Amino acid sequence: MITEVNLFLILVAAFVTTASPGPATLAIAGTSMNSGRLSGLAIASGVTTGSLIWSVSAALGLGTLMLANAWAFEVARYVGAGYLLFLAFKSARSALKPGGLPLTGSIATSLPAAYGKGLALHITNPKAIFFFGSLFAIGMPANASFQDLALVIAVVGIQSFLVFHGYALLFSSEPMMAGYARLRRWFEAIFALVFGAAGFKILTTDLD
Repeated sequence: MITEVNLFLILVAAFVTTASPGPATLAIAGTSMNSGRLSGLAIASGVTTGSLIWSVSAALGLGTLMLANAWAFEVARYVGAGYLLFLAFKSARSALKPGGLPLTGSIATSLPAAYGKGLALHITNPKAIFFFGSLFAIGMPANASFQDLALVIAVVGIQSFLVFHGYALLFSSEPMMAGYARLRRWFEAIFALVFGAAGFKILTTDLD
C-alpha cells in the first residue's frame, strides 16, 4: 500500500509517455515544420492544456467516474478516433499534392486554430483517461491531501509544458523546416499513416 507520494515515479512515467512518439508529438512536429515556431508553440500549448485537464480530472476522480459510465467513455472513444482519422485524411490529401515548399513559404496557420487543434487532439484521446488514472494510482497514497494532489498536477504540468514546447522549438529550427520543405510529401504520408493507425487502433482495441 502506498503511504507517501512517489513523485520520482510519477515524473518518470509521465516523461516516458509525453516524450515518446505519438499523435500529439507528431502533430507538434508537423505544425512546427510546416507553419513555423509560433504555430508550433501554439499547438504545444493546446496539447499541454489537454494534459492538464486530464490530470486535474484524474486527481478529482472524474476519470474513474467516466470509465464507470460506458456511454461517456464510448463517446470520447469515437470522437477521438474520428478526429485522428480526419487528421489522417488531411495529411494524405496534402501528401498527394505534387511539389515541395520553399523554406520561406511555410503555410500560415492562425495561432487560435493551432491551439485548438492541439487541445482537441489531446482532450479527445480516451487513452489519456487510463494514463492519468494509472499515474495517480501508482504514485499517490489513498489518503493524499489536497496539497499533494496540487503538487503532482503542477510538476507534471510543468514537465509536459517543457517537453511539448521543446519539441516545437526543435522542429521549428531552420534545418528541420528546410528538410520538411524538401520532403514535404514524405512527411505528410508518414503523418497520414500514423494518425490513421492511431485512430483505427482506438476504434478496434478492447480498452476494458
